[in-house]
Amino acid sequence: MKKIITTIALLLSMITANAETLTERQKGLAACACLMAQDDVKRLEPAVRTALDNGVSVNELKEVFSQLYAYTGFPRSLNALGVLSKVLEKRDANWKEGKPWKRPEAWDDARKAYELGKEKQTRLTGQPFDYAFCPQDDYYLKSHLFGDIFASDQLTEADREIVTVAALSGLSGVSPQLAAHKKGAVNMGNAPETVEELTRYLTQEGYTLSTTWPKGDPNPYGAYFSGQSYLADMGGLFNVTFEPGCRNNWHVHYGQVQVLICVAGRGWYQEWGKEAVEMTPGTVINVPEGVKHWHGAAKDSWFQHLTYHKDVKEGARNEWLEAVTNEVYNPLK
Repeated sequence: MKKIITTIALLLSMITANAETLTERQKGLAACACLMAQDDVKRLEPAVRTALDNGVSVNELKEVFSQLYAYTGFPRSLNALGVLSKVLEKRDANWKEGKPWKRPEAWDDARKAYELGKEKQTRLTGQPFDYAFCPQDDYYLKSHLFGDIFASDQLTEADREIVTVAALSGLSGVSPQLAAHKKGAVNMGNAPETVEELTRYLTQEGYTLSTTWPKGDPNPYGAYFSGQSYLADMGGLFNVTFEPGCRNNWHVHYGQVQVLICVAGRGWYQEWGKEAVEMTPGTVINVPEGVKHWHGAAKDSWFQHLTYHKDVKEGARNEWLEAVTNEVYNPLK
């Protein structure tokens, strides 16, 4: 128990909120970029609406989804643009069209595009960068990515790096590139605190699951869950990870108190006959003995919580009950 308490104290110190520097507009850009990178078109649609509500313009989103083809491929870029087009079919009068797009002059001069890209790449990396191992990629990076794409004036250089860091955060196997662009985001005008807040935001809101807590293996108790979950045994402390929309059945703990500690994403806890309680990183729930309840992820977010039992009596046991119906779950916002 002493080990568990020490772990909890460390956890709470890790997830103490820092002063916010990200604007709602930047959060909108980041959410759309991250979900586009994962090709999660289901969650991207509401994220696009929220971004437009919070001041991101239509033309800025077009630029985001166009730029990111260089990092995620044309299929994801076209899918995201398709989502934006669908959202605009029911356009809100308050949404901004944004600055009119114009063809960059650099597109008409290959040498100018190359020199522009070389200058921007040098500023982003903090020093001249030449990829002599593969001259083709070196040319593409300078001439096309940092030249042609960065030549557009729809996004500032700082915003472009917010978008790039968010997209790379949503991909696996790109840790070196993510680390480089986090440094580049600072070089291009973002405060270091803003970049760190960006990565926390994406995790806490469930757009990514870049967490220090292990995800574990598919949950052996999956028969009592709606959706996919994962379980990691940490030696007296268990970490449960829920995919978006996943929740466990109603259940009861007899002869023991269950403790839940949210460490990533966003989820819900609900006792029978009571309103659901939102869980975000740092939320701690003590589940009373003998109380019927359930817990799980929000519809649009991964969710991860630690759990253990205390005040355990002889003969303690769990009783799994019926699934949480859509009528109970879907209205939760």
